[in-house]
Amino acid sequence: MKPIITASECASESAGSRPPVLLDVRWQLGGPNGRPDYEAGHLPGAVFVDLDAELAGPAGDGGRHPLPDPEAFGAVMRRAGVGQDTPVVVYDGGQGWAAARAWWLLRWTGHRDVRVLDGGLAAWTGDLTTEIPHPAEGDFRPKPGALPTLDAESAAAFARSGLLLDARAAERYRGDVEPIDRVGGHIPGAVSAPTTQNADADGRYLPAEQLAARFAGLGAEGGAEGVGVYCGSGVSGAHEVLALEIAGFTGVLYPGSWSEWSSDPSRPVATGPEPQ
Repeated sequence: MKPIITASECASESAGSRPPVLLDVRWQLGGPNGRPDYEAGHLPGAVFVDLDAELAGPAGDGGRHPLPDPEAFGAVMRRAGVGQDTPVVVYDGGQGWAAARAWWLLRWTGHRDVRVLDGGLAAWTGDLTTEIPHPAEGDFRPKPGALPTLDAESAAAFARSGLLLDARAAERYRGDVEPIDRVGGHIPGAVSAPTTQNADADGRYLPAEQLAARFAGLGAEGGAEGVGVYCGSGVSGAHEVLALEIAGFTGVLYPGSWSEWSSDPSRPVATGPEPQ
């Protein structure tokens, strides 16, 4: 199953006999909470999910957006109407990062039928509503581990002997600026691969063949280990994992990402445009 869905496909399925559960996960890094935007207008039937509070655990040693407690995450999904076999479509304001985070978490916890609305809310041409839905509770029970993950040690190993992609902006990778974390730079051996280059100007993912060429040019191969990915805190990196899947590769997310790696002064840091 393709991990993305077009707005027209979503509208058609929503009007069909097996409509998907719609999750609105609008979010901005360092920006205001997305709930007011949701209340001002959202896809009919969509339930709001808060990335900071419900798609992540408390910030700390595991980074700014560590993985949420699986049971707490499951409760949020059930309240939104997500069932074991219910199709789910996730969208955000258009950037795609938050939607990809929700997609990845559902996949990681074992849900098999979840897609991201390509282009997000901006791609939707149908009516919006301010009505807050109250769906019947779903029966989804998370089973973490359905997707592989990296920790700091295995991310370093990927950078040494495989391919580890850094999905942040190039200037943060180089260490020119670091507006959020303790120190700038990147994991030694990681390759710069900004998430923004996975999508067009409208926030839609590039065609599969273009993404495949991009990742192959960065050194991706179709091996069993996959391609490691990290970002600042495991949000935009999920977008890169999704892009890798579209391209035919297996992406392996380091959820703690740079916010976890850089929090430990004993871990090495590389700067400049080159991996080492």
